[in-house]
Amino acid sequence: MNRAFRLLLDGAPLIAVHKARYFKKKDGLALGPGGFVEALEYAAGVQAEVVGKPEKLFFLEALKGLGCNPEETIMIGDDVRDDIDGAQKAGMTGILVRTGKYRDGDEHKITLAPLVTCDNFVSAVEYIASNIHGES
Repeated sequence: MNRAFRLLLDGAPLIAVHKARYFKKKDGLALGPGGFVEALEYAAGVQAEVVGKPEKLFFLEALKGLGCNPEETIMIGDDVRDDIDGAQKAGMTGILVRTGKYRDGDEHKITLAPLVTCDNFVSAVEYIASNIHGES
């Protein structure tokens, strides 16, 4: 961290893959890069360029590569901030699933709540097939 801090003070850019708070490992939740990135930002007085989730450009570029428009795309994810909030800020619909990183009450931690919160990926797909698929 000190080496990175000193490089930043000397003018190096801070580029972060993402700023996730935590991620899921086999033995439970673990710290993600977000806290370390923010520590470097604060200490060096710089702003990181985030190139992954939850950045709007990340989602828009992925959709562009698929030939899809945000308003016709649904993001299913277990991370309310990085998956759902990021996708919804890019114009997509978000469905939160109670697996992986999900913590009780996550759906209430963002301004625009997910369309629905489902128990798992399969139930999210079933929800889409029953309620959204084929709408005009």
